[in-house]
Amino acid sequence: MNVVALIPVKGFANAKQRLSPLLGRAARELLAEAMFHDILTHVRTANGITATFVVTGDDKVASIALTAGAEVIRESAENGETGAVDFARIELKRAGCEAVLIIPGDMPLVRAADIETILAQVPENAVAPFALLVPSHDRLGTNALLLAPPDVIELRFGYDSFNFHVSQVRAKGLPVRFFDNDHIALDIDEPKDLERFLAYDLPDGEATRVARRLLAEHATQVHRRSESL
Repeated sequence: MNVVALIPVKGFANAKQRLSPLLGRAARELLAEAMFHDILTHVRTANGITATFVVTGDDKVASIALTAGAEVIRESAENGETGAVDFARIELKRAGCEAVLIIPGDMPLVRAADIETILAQVPENAVAPFALLVPSHDRLGTNALLLAPPDVIELRFGYDSFNFHVSQVRAKGLPVRFFDNDHIALDIDEPKDLERFLAYDLPDGEATRVARRLLAEHATQVHRRSESL
């Protein structure tokens, strides 16, 4: 089964607003871009992925993706994660893609080995239709999906998406397959997610370096403000 990767990415402006207690707008944009660079690198180097696609309506995101060797599916306007993925799935199926691994661009722990572990869950003799879900750490979100064909189930990202996707798999009469992976389970939305990410103390990755620098700058600013009071 040939598997392509699909990464939905919004423009970095106003990214990660729930991190605003720790990071200003420019810092959040830098972090979002760094996480995208990392996920692109590791998805593209993972064994078993035949092509990497990025769906976006943003010029800068598209430029980064093309420079990295990914293919771009352009939205005319950003319509949210679900809309972007649905639009891309139609394009991929029309192009003859057998299976797609959908993985967001804001999971800085993900490495190529994590992608390969997901693909290893698919039996060698597996045929479509097929669906494998990777939940978030709280089992409320869905942080990756391996789908064959790309439109095998209806998707809805956001709060409690994991249970929604499980219900869609059951509605299709397919076995419910899910796989837990600590690295894929962590996306960055709130300050506690950023703290959890840095607690892994990964030695590599642009997001690691950027997050450490930005948090150090934030701590310095807080210290200076407290001294001036």
